[in-house]
Amino acid sequence: MIIGSPSQSSVTTMSGTCKYSCDTATDTLRWINAIIDFLRPYAFLIHSHVVNFFKDRQWEAVDKEWMDCLRKDPVENLLLIPSGVVQDHWPVSLKDFVLNLRSLVFPREPADLHMSLPDLHMVSVNSVLAQGMNMKKKHEVEVLSAIVSSIADSVRAHTIVDVGAGQGYLAQVLSFQYQHSVIAIDASSHHGRVTDARAERIKKHYAAQMRKSKAFLECKEAKAVVSIGCCYNLLSEEGADNIETHCGFPMSSGVKSVGFPLGKSSRDLACQSAERWRSLGKDDGLHNFELHSFRAAFQLVLSKYYPEVMETSPSIGRQGKALRRRQQRKVEAPLHHKEVACPHFHPNQKGSFPNIDPNEPETDETSLLATDKDALLNGISSCESTRCEGPKSVDKYKHFEKFTRSGLCRLGLKPLERINFHEIWKEAEPFTEFIGPYWSLRAALGPLLETFLLLDRLLFLQEQGHSVEVMMIPIFDPEVSPRNVAIIARKNLPQI
Repeated sequence: MIIGSPSQSSVTTMSGTCKYSCDTATDTLRWINAIIDFLRPYAFLIHSHVVNFFKDRQWEAVDKEWMDCLRKDPVENLLLIPSGVVQDHWPVSLKDFVLNLRSLVFPREPADLHMSLPDLHMVSVNSVLAQGMNMKKKHEVEVLSAIVSSIADSVRAHTIVDVGAGQGYLAQVLSFQYQHSVIAIDASSHHGRVTDARAERIKKHYAAQMRKSKAFLECKEAKAVVSIGCCYNLLSEEGADNIETHCGFPMSSGVKSVGFPLGKSSRDLACQSAERWRSLGKDDGLHNFELHSFRAAFQLVLSKYYPEVMETSPSIGRQGKALRRRQQRKVEAPLHHKEVACPHFHPNQKGSFPNIDPNEPETDETSLLATDKDALLNGISSCESTRCEGPKSVDKYKHFEKFTRSGLCRLGLKPLERINFHEIWKEAEPFTEFIGPYWSLRAALGPLLETFLLLDRLLFLQEQGHSVEVMMIPIFDPEVSPRNVAIIARKNLPQI
């Protein structure tokens, strides 16, 4: 039975060699237990929500020596913490935390795919099929289509089912370029229509193969599976917050027996990418930490002046992203020259507040690393922010007020005349220096939480015994595609 990472009994990280492996179910469970033992003392970090940073005084839960040290560090050092990079002047306990954490993370350097899959034949996606793909999508589709095609050929599969097919890029490459019969399934009817339209433009008589479905295809004849982790925030989890009988976490009997629930905040955190943090420059890092401080101070406004909104646990998540995209089309100049008009909102079905979330979920790898466009659309001029070093306190206050008014607008709330924006910012500003250190330490736990989720899935397959052979390998360039780990399993079917 082929199980675990390719050909090695140990794995290497930036901070050294990991003493754990996932070659067998026993090995994998040992690794999982080590992760859980590490995470337990830091439950306050993985379960916290950074929007409540000021309201709950979250920095006080972290070792004071760590915070006193990190608040003086340049932002470049903070952005490297999720990658396991430590500084000589740090306290020993802080260095141990970062290095021990990183040594438990599954490595992300791409595997030698030809060694793991000897029959792999990778080709570039042709220009017609590549239409509409950005660089990240093209990289993913080229690698994944070759792997899926190789696995399908090895098990002599007649049909490939692409579950969560999105707009059908992968399915169409597998169909048109690799000549496989493909069924694309996605819960979004919009994605289904886009997939059909793309297939129609590329090759009309293949369009029927790209049908979408809202039901998951359960098929006993399935011979293999290739799974790429993503969107952990959307996983259903067994426990008090979910009554489903088939949940996405935990899957393995081993993890179920341990009893270590994650919750939504932790699953959100698992989407964080050390590579994306590392790629940020000083100015972008400072800018993003400032936006975090505005968002956390905005929570103080809601808590003090709109307690009824807080009680409904509203959410701006992905609808907020869609709204920002709509607003972006209206932006013709920097906002210090032109204000963005407040959109119109309609009450939700409950007749209270719109279904928009101020608790910004930490979804996907970039949602908590705001871009300049996000800054513009939140009413903040990137030219006036901390991208320029050493902004005056009064400038930050002005940006905070703009941010808050925009946030209230997006929630369909009119600013009350009695709101004292200056008082709120005066309460929060002395502690803004702790935002960067706190969030960097918390983000470092993201790759470890993702490792935990992936090992749970791997263990589930390993628990099936010799009926399944399985491997877990990094297949994409993590700088381009941070969710780069694939779990590949094949049934050991009896020879006829």
